[in-house]
Amino acid sequence: MTSETDDEIVVLGGGVIGLTTAVVLAERGRRVRLWTREPVERTTSAVAGALWWPYRVEPVALARRWALRSLDVYEELAARPGETGVRLVEGVLGETGREEVEGWAAARLPGLRAATAGEYAGTGLWARLPLIDMAAHLPWLRARLLAAGGTVESRAVARLSEADAPVVVNCTGLGARELVPDPSVRPVRGQLVVVENPGIRTWVVSTDPVSGEMAYFFPQPGRLLLGGTAEEDAWSAEPDPAVAAAIVRRCAALRPEIAGARVLEHRVGLRPARDTVRLERRALPDGRVLVHNYGHGGGGITVAWGCAEEAARLAAGV
Repeated sequence: MTSETDDEIVVLGGGVIGLTTAVVLAERGRRVRLWTREPVERTTSAVAGALWWPYRVEPVALARRWALRSLDVYEELAARPGETGVRLVEGVLGETGREEVEGWAAARLPGLRAATAGEYAGTGLWARLPLIDMAAHLPWLRARLLAAGGTVESRAVARLSEADAPVVVNCTGLGARELVPDPSVRPVRGQLVVVENPGIRTWVVSTDPVSGEMAYFFPQPGRLLLGGTAEEDAWSAEPDPAVAAAIVRRCAALRPEIAGARVLEHRVGLRPARDTVRLERRALPDGRVLVHNYGHGGGGITVAWGCAEEAARLAAGV
């Protein structure tokens, strides 16, 4: 005779990785309890610009495989953008040549071509990629989890042993640094400026070939997100006014109309970077199953569904 809790799983972490993993597990018939320290709207994922593209996530070969599986899902979700927050939007990947996508993504991206001089002043690829409005997508994921019978609890944990289920899935991102503990997880600070959209409908991601500084803008419903930064081992969650001004200047150099856009909000997110994503099955000291799924850097949204399905297989012992 089996207990009703034998198939129960506690997922730790309410960002896009934890939510997506919980959804996959619940829709496969598992009893899922998601524990999140912060409401999903206040997680690091909520700050993301959220363009589908592998960024600062290793190992590359696995990240690409997970990304392509996630692309399958996002293409389906883009049929209901108002509900899911997922749209397919055109834009330019600056400083990127076609050779960088040949062999893994080129065949999956119809319309992929070199950007014209009028579209981008440099080498770039014009692409149509998923762009996700996290303000809509995270609550939608939560609702999908609840519809599948899962629960969401506001709860912080200091030790993995606190999770009272036969299977525990650790999707705590940067929190894994102290929880596991895993000192190899470190923050990469990203700052964004949210402005009124002056009519921009396409996105651009650009990197200065000399300074390495980034500039990107993503049109989201009712606003335009400007970025960005990638400060290694920087822990401050407070927006820096000088950094914000520099972000606006870099973006306005790409699209002059951005210079006069009214600022709506400043955001900071700490990307959970690691040399490689940790996606593996372990045993807790008491013999229960622990699955790690963290360390996705700046690519959590890009690889979320591929990693969630892999985590579900590991949780099932496959």
